[in-house]
Amino acid sequence: MKIALFVHCFFPGHFYGTETYTLNLALRLKELGHEPIVVTAIFPGEAQQAELITHYEFKGIPVVCFDKNYMPNRRVRDTFYQPETRDVFDKLLDEIRPDLVHVTHLINHTAILLEVLCEKGIPTVGTLTDFYGVCFNNKLENAAGNLCAGPNPSRSNCLACYGKAVSMQPGSSPRYRVFSNEKYAERAASIIMRARGLDRVMRSSIGPVIEDLRMRPDTLREMYAQYAALITPTAFLQHAYKENGFTNPMHAIWFGTDIDRTLSTERSRSSVVRFGFIGQIAPHKGTDLLIRAFSRLPKGSATLDIYGPAEQDPRYFATLKEMATEGVNFRGTFPSADMARVLLQMEVLVIPSVWYENSPLVLLDALATKTPVIVSDVEGLTEFVSEGETGLSFERGSVDALTVALRRLVDDPDLLQSMIRTTAYPRTIRDMVADTVRVYSTVV
Repeated sequence: MKIALFVHCFFPGHFYGTETYTLNLALRLKELGHEPIVVTAIFPGEAQQAELITHYEFKGIPVVCFDKNYMPNRRVRDTFYQPETRDVFDKLLDEIRPDLVHVTHLINHTAILLEVLCEKGIPTVGTLTDFYGVCFNNKLENAAGNLCAGPNPSRSNCLACYGKAVSMQPGSSPRYRVFSNEKYAERAASIIMRARGLDRVMRSSIGPVIEDLRMRPDTLREMYAQYAALITPTAFLQHAYKENGFTNPMHAIWFGTDIDRTLSTERSRSSVVRFGFIGQIAPHKGTDLLIRAFSRLPKGSATLDIYGPAEQDPRYFATLKEMATEGVNFRGTFPSADMARVLLQMEVLVIPSVWYENSPLVLLDALATKTPVIVSDVEGLTEFVSEGETGLSFERGSVDALTVALRRLVDDPDLLQSMIRTTAYPRTIRDMVADTVRVYSTVV
């Protein structure tokens, strides 16, 4: 069966969770005798390619790449429904002629892809890896930084998130300054939404923004109906989509990992507790919370190794460097093939995210290599952790609560060693793909 895997970005330039999931899926499908082909994109603003469509190969998997620099987003609508790209997908699908399409992320492709697939009658499966289908910022986090249930009836909370995002950009218009204040962002957005009937409001620069944000939830819910089946890696993610009106058949399939589990036997005990962080260095990942909590530990009782790209958010990274105390080491990035050896150098992985994480692969890799975890108490993380056996959880966003969790392992080395012995995650990529292929069989 020829299977086209559509993902928003891909290796070698992008190498995080969704990209890794897509690659693992493609490699295993190829082993099973299928013909996978990855269709990905270049984000606007990244290095422009010589042509709109380019082709390359990665680890034996053919890749087709659509350069969005040639068709950049000109308004909010283009981030979720960009009609100008219709001909691109129409021609690509005619050339590829897939028996099945599996979408692992719609960013860059937008719901136009689903519309074209519907017109061509191509069976389509999707994996929900975040809240793109529900939420403007993909994270279900409101402008005040609190967790969100989804768009409200007027979409004013979506406007508040948009305004906050714009206000944080260098050189943004002063009119968006009110949205930078967490106390007033949603109140200001609510007033603007109530005034949308005024001609002068809709004729202003914010008029198209209001129009687009109001249509976004209904447009995506309607377009997602093209999915014959949806795969969710966590029960919470499935619940969130159902609560926001998505009625597709949904299948909960935990991700798998083939990380080298044998190296865990080589981990040596240390006189200090070795904490670690691996991931994007960005505010929603909570790296600053971790550094602040670590700084409260007794001096010399622990170390903290932080792995992630300094260039993702230079201003944020500079702030982290300033607040870092003795024992904090910024290690940069490393090849994905080295994940097991990197985890071997730490005793505890900390995932202090402030958004609704959804089964990040680094969590599964840690558990598989007998590396206990400390995680924020969001369901997309705690679903995989047995409290006191494979890890600890703490109140999301609380430096005090995270400090207590870190201190607990510093003060009780026997608890840490007990958790190292009981931590495990046996599920493999083979298991994951076998379940995924069973979903394919329900739609083809």
